Amino acid sequence: MTRHVSSYGATAKSTPVMTSPSSKDFEDFIYLISHDVRNSVRALIELPQWIAEDLTEAGVRVEGSVAESIDLMNRHTGRLDRMLVDLLTFSRVGRMQSVEEVDLNQALNDVLEEMHVPSGFKVVRALDCDRITIGDRDILTLLTALISNAIKHHDRTVGKVIVSSYRDNDQIVISVRDNGPGIPAGFHEKVFGAMTTLRPRDEIEGSGMGLAVTRKIAQYYDGDVCIIENPEGRGATIEVRLAA
Repeated sequence: MTRHVSSYGATAKSTPVMTSPSSKDFEDFIYLISHDVRNSVRALIELPQWIAEDLTEAGVRVEGSVAESIDLMNRHTGRLDRMLVDLLTFSRVGRMQSVEEVDLNQALNDVLEEMHVPSGFKVVRALDCDRITIGDRDILTLLTALISNAIKHHDRTVGKVIVSSYRDNDQIVISVRDNGPGIPAGFHEKVFGAMTTLRPRDEIEGSGMGLAVTRKIAQYYDGDVCIIENPEGRGATIEVRLAA
């Protein structure tokens, strides 16, 4: 069977050498590299599937070590693809979107419609302040990162995530609170680093970019983000403060 590898977009672009790159230059560089490398990664995701199909058509049973190797390729290329998507998301913060007054209720509706929330989890909203001026894409990225992070790192099959917002003087506070295992105090700063995970990726899938993107969004809109321990002893609250 003859197949053609998909290009998934433009061909690689030449990037000028920068002796003293600005923050924008560096983010442009991340965007270009992530975009173009992802084209090749998407092709690599298809290849193991094609190999399995060709073996089956030839009458060869795909099992044992061959099946394990194909599954390993699928997992690692999928992981690399997610990492590149998250790098692209990181590079796009504050860019290629409209900054406008956003309805938080509607933004949360949009996020939950796209996100797979396990049946045992309940997302509760307590939005005392439901309007905020922010990039229309950044608010979706922010809510997605915070909610998915709370669910992904939960240690039980049943849990609750509370999304709240309120005005505090000249700031809008958006917080996401969960009843999971919490984050050890010694790691409260470390988890905001890019590509940082507290558990091996073989135990929990993820690029480790969620909270790094959250902090970048908060700082772009003249705010910041912090972790607050829950008084009940379980779970944590990620609190994001943005300029009103």
